[in-house]
Amino acid sequence: MLAAFCAVCYNEGMLTDVHTHSDFSADGKAPLAEMVARAKALGLGYLGVSEHFDFEYLAETIVIDGKLITGTTDAAAYFSEIRRLQKTQNGNGFTLLAGAEFGYHPADECIRAYLGIERDYAPDFVVNSVHTVDGTDAWFPSYFEGKSKERAYRRYLETVRESLDAPYSYDIVGHLGYVSRNAPYADRKIRYADFPALYDDILRTVIAKRKILEVNTSSRGAGSDFLPDTDVLARYYALGGRKISFASDAHEPTRILYGRDKVAEALKKIGFTHIVVPFCGARIPIAL
Repeated sequence: MLAAFCAVCYNEGMLTDVHTHSDFSADGKAPLAEMVARAKALGLGYLGVSEHFDFEYLAETIVIDGKLITGTTDAAAYFSEIRRLQKTQNGNGFTLLAGAEFGYHPADECIRAYLGIERDYAPDFVVNSVHTVDGTDAWFPSYFEGKSKERAYRRYLETVRESLDAPYSYDIVGHLGYVSRNAPYADRKIRYADFPALYDDILRTVIAKRKILEVNTSSRGAGSDFLPDTDVLARYYALGGRKISFASDAHEPTRILYGRDKVAEALKKIGFTHIVVPFCGARIPIAL
């Protein structure tokens, strides 16, 4: 996944945010240039943009606000613009990364589509995320209908484990615990203690495949300040996992870096000393 644009990258900044979206994504709220300007104003060393490529939505009948989803991010337009911005904005301690978020789905046509994005546009990094489970986005109430919390969360985690064997070259495992963001249960929190064997399988696989476990502060009403929570992060550390990335999952400029200090404090208490930034196959360490 080495893009022709990539050159030797240096650890030039302490602040990083490597999972963000602009209005190239359907749910983004600001132009890419505004996201970049805000990141530079905040003093980021690395801003990773990871526009949604929701081919899993195209494999299912997904309706949002009464409209059937029939398309996803315009890859040609997005990569053209972000590569242009890289040429004009990178430098003086700031690096913009041209990434992508792949919504995992096992269908052959989805896998081929993601491999096509990888081949044709060579993203600087890829976030591999699970949104849909058994044909429905685990954000929507319909996913939870007729399911106990244990069943709904287990099926999500089983799908996450399946996604780790995806054949495309992803770098980051995105927002582990996504299913809890909009769950209808009185206690939404998803806990390591409830699924220890399944979590261990996921975490050991992340480590074995040398992937990065994302800490995502867009936890909404999940009962945690970030996903995954400290119980999962502590188990990851105990198993030998050290590759962590910070993600605000910002869809607008004001959310960039949201919750970063709280994440850094929690990671230090566990024992982590660095987070990492993925760039063209490399892992750039950033001291907490």
